[in-house]
Amino acid sequence: MKTFAAKFFKDESGATAIEYGLIAALIAVAIIAAVTTLGQNASTTFQSVADQMG
Repeated sequence: MKTFAAKFFKDESGATAIEYGLIAALIAVAIIAAVTTLGQNASTTFQSVADQMG
């Protein structure tokens, strides 16, 4: 039982998977924020052009 507990606490494969998951989540949040900002800027630009045309 002692060796099982020692192996369990030495095993870092789960921690690595969690770290990769957190990095992927942070990248996804950054991409969503960038797309949202660019989308709003593009919408404003298109609206401005449409207002000048009409």
